Amino acid sequence: MGSAKRIPGARTASRYLPSTQGQGVGGDWLDLIDLGAGRVGVFIGDVMGRGMDAAVVMGQLRSAGRALALAGLPACELMQTLDAFTRDLPEPFVTCLYLEADPTQGEITVCSAGHLPVLLVDPDSKVRELPVPTGLPLGVGGVPHQQVRLPLRAGTTLALYTDGLVETSSTDIDQQLDRLTSALEGVFDTTEDLERAADHVLRTLLPDTASHADGVTLLLVGFPTAPLDIAARELACEPVSVPAGRRFLSEKLTEWGLAELTDSALLLTSELLTNGVRHARGPLHLRLWHSARELGVEITDHSTPRPRARLAESTEEDGRGLLLVDALAHAWGTRPDTAGKTVWFTLLVRPDEPEPGDR
Repeated sequence: MGSAKRIPGARTASRYLPSTQGQGVGGDWLDLIDLGAGRVGVFIGDVMGRGMDAAVVMGQLRSAGRALALAGLPACELMQTLDAFTRDLPEPFVTCLYLEADPTQGEITVCSAGHLPVLLVDPDSKVRELPVPTGLPLGVGGVPHQQVRLPLRAGTTLALYTDGLVETSSTDIDQQLDRLTSALEGVFDTTEDLERAADHVLRTLLPDTASHADGVTLLLVGFPTAPLDIAARELACEPVSVPAGRRFLSEKLTEWGLAELTDSALLLTSELLTNGVRHARGPLHLRLWHSARELGVEITDHSTPRPRARLAESTEEDGRGLLLVDALAHAWGTRPDTAGKTVWFTLLVRPDEPEPGDR
């Protein structure tokens, strides 16, 4: 079913308890994906039923979902693709939720396919449900899935889970959701340790872990910090914008004490701005940010075709820029934007420096 792993800028804790009945294996899964540029993708899902068929379907969906997320599909398109994929599987009834967290923008985008609500723990330990349309489970088809964009404050923790945590034969699910809310509020009033919080939730909702009839999955994801600095500038889609963007970047790196990154950052930014001027529609939006660990540079334009690295012929005068970006950047990529697309790269500030809150 996967497990929570360390993602830069996020803290995680996960718990999984297989069913104590039947074969034990089931269809619960979770996944955390480093999407680059400070963004994190989070999956949680549940294939109805138990046994090897459910486990096989779970594995296929987890792999497909990860590939679609890394390809940069918007959350609603990703869910629609998984919905079509699920209809040809032997266990075609699946609840699933996918969210993309972007702490550098202070927002999350969420899309649900019939899954239980995400609970958000504010920095002051107050717990509330995210207002996300529930949608239909995967495999039903016929109704588009909806995504919503919501604010994300530094210090926020998200709680995701499957129905095994809150559904029992003797207790109403609304009562169990209230117990989960109370358990989260109580434990986050006393600790910021996600491992302790996860243990407390399981002890509270499942005091007898030897007799639960369904698989149980719990994932806590915390976003402890915002970027240390953010700066942005709008540029015309004209050649003069390339040196203007370089000057803006150079000034900010000096102001932020990151002058050692100037040469590489200026070279890569020049390549991306030049691509935007030559091949995209303006205006161009240049956005810079940095954390304790990395510097991010993002350029958004009003064209949808996404650039790709390619091997240029020896007689061509261009076509090598993205290969240079690929060689020198710590990471780079593209993603759809409401206006068109964003091309980004990151450079490590201090490769071994943990983010605040990751210690």
